[in-house]
Amino acid sequence: MEKEFSIFFEKIKEKVKASRFSVGITEEGRVLSIGDGIVHLAGLRDAKLYELIKFAHGDEGIVFDLDVDSIGVVLLTERNGIRAGDTAYKTERIASVNVSEGLLGRILDALGNPIDNGPKLEQTVSWPIEKEAPSLLQRDFITEPLYTGIKVIDSMLAIGKGQRELIIGDSATGKTSLAIDTVINQKNSRVISIYVAIGQKKSHVLKIIEEIKRYGDLSKTIFVIADASNSFGLQFIAPYSAMAIAEYFLVKGEDVLLIYDDLTKHADAYRSLSLLLKRSPGREAYPGDIFFIHSRLLERSAKLNQKNGGGSITALPIVETQQGRISSYIPTNLISITDGQIYLDTFLFNKGIRPAVDVSKSVSRIGGKAQVEAMKAVAERLKIDYSRFIEVEVFTKFGAHVEEETAKLIKRGERLREILKQPQFHPFTLEDEVLSFIILESGVLDNVAITLVDKVCKEITNAAKTAFPEIIRRINQDGLLEKKDLEALKVFIGKERV
Repeated sequence: MEKEFSIFFEKIKEKVKASRFSVGITEEGRVLSIGDGIVHLAGLRDAKLYELIKFAHGDEGIVFDLDVDSIGVVLLTERNGIRAGDTAYKTERIASVNVSEGLLGRILDALGNPIDNGPKLEQTVSWPIEKEAPSLLQRDFITEPLYTGIKVIDSMLAIGKGQRELIIGDSATGKTSLAIDTVINQKNSRVISIYVAIGQKKSHVLKIIEEIKRYGDLSKTIFVIADASNSFGLQFIAPYSAMAIAEYFLVKGEDVLLIYDDLTKHADAYRSLSLLLKRSPGREAYPGDIFFIHSRLLERSAKLNQKNGGGSITALPIVETQQGRISSYIPTNLISITDGQIYLDTFLFNKGIRPAVDVSKSVSRIGGKAQVEAMKAVAERLKIDYSRFIEVEVFTKFGAHVEEETAKLIKRGERLREILKQPQFHPFTLEDEVLSFIILESGVLDNVAITLVDKVCKEITNAAKTAFPEIIRRINQDGLLEKKDLEALKVFIGKERV
């Protein structure tokens, strides 16, 4: 018996020697008050802004306000009923989302958790939602086009990979439709699309998902949803979660298209949180740092150089105006942050001109730098000519006599407007866009009735594609259109209408 006890005692001694003991110190906070998704905590003096806080019953929140005697925490989950006096603990890490290739084709909540009843994500990496934007030394020039399949944009307001282009306009002018068509057009490209819905109705979001399922490629699309029924905290964090997912693919050298729908509701959510935290309201009751909130988000969109993987994040933030007032607070902030804006006009929309892009108020600060040679060759003067047409068109409404040159400009402009019209879910390929502008420039449509312009343009385009497969291949694959090829196409088009 003594021998057995001795052996047992020796084993215990060995285990004690093999063990390492250390003192662990953790800060503990106490809930002072809770209401409207905001928790005020005493203690946790070393907490950092946007640090993840865990509560004793399992709920989580992020540090949103640092005061002398307390901190303000925005709740991300409210499952277990937090009460005054409950304990809370620091996690020493910024709020993050779990990312992996398995997110492709999935529908996620604002915290990056799948909500589509699909398989559980495996082998994920934790990625912080708050991160510094790439430095200037990591960035590259934006020269590669991101095709939207929308003629008016690809020709006059070209978007490059890594650009931030604002979509702006009143309610129900087709802003979301424009963004969704751009996602659908990536069906035959290598671009990964991320759509983040902020404060939208569930029915609206479900409709968008169904449209992309039907017309686009769902396997290359990720949805991040914080609908109108979610808390202000989740609506605020959703675009940052989407950006974290985009950055995961960015560092892998992928091209990502990121759509924020929309940042007006995101700003409203931030305003509500700030007012609940009793921060001083500024212009239009928004807090003073609203510009910083959006700029630090959008600055993370970039085109990286080859040394850093060569990936890109192209951002298409959407913002809603009231009665066309683009000079209001949030729109002017976002116009100054982004690399241009696509303005959608209510008058054009009601007139049946879809997409209702007002070319005179729209601009791309990258523009021709992100266009291939074939598009430059046919669209270089397009915006100038179209703007001139819009200016002189008003004279025809009063029956005023116009000079022959002006009449020719009006006739050509009316046909250009018909060519630029296109139905939703009908993106055009690069060769179709280029050929349609060559057909317009050739003048064969000048004597065609307005109602027949689209039909005749399609017929000539199909005939040209059949007759010149090698030229079409060069346009599509290399983006090239030599002078002799352009002349050959013009001669062929002229003969088609003789």
